[in-house]
Amino acid sequence: MKLAKLKEFRQAAYKYLGKARDATFELTDAVLLTRNAYSLADFSLSPVFRRRWSSIYEALQDSRPQRQNLMQLYIQQIPIALC
Repeated sequence: MKLAKLKEFRQAAYKYLGKARDATFELTDAVLLTRNAYSLADFSLSPVFRRRWSSIYEALQDSRPQRQNLMQLYIQQIPIALC
């Protein structure tokens, strides 16, 4: 994926995260980059999660992502198979 396309995708996804979008976005990055996590607090050790560990719980509680819009965005990223 080209860097510009990745940036565009991340910006689009960010706007659909609802409340607590900053913490939710960082938590998403931490989930994707953390190899082993035995609790939610383990994600706070990721270098991309720059908040206190309690922000993880607040993000999960407060975030109200626009699921339909996010799903459409994800589907748009699926490459069209060449026949």
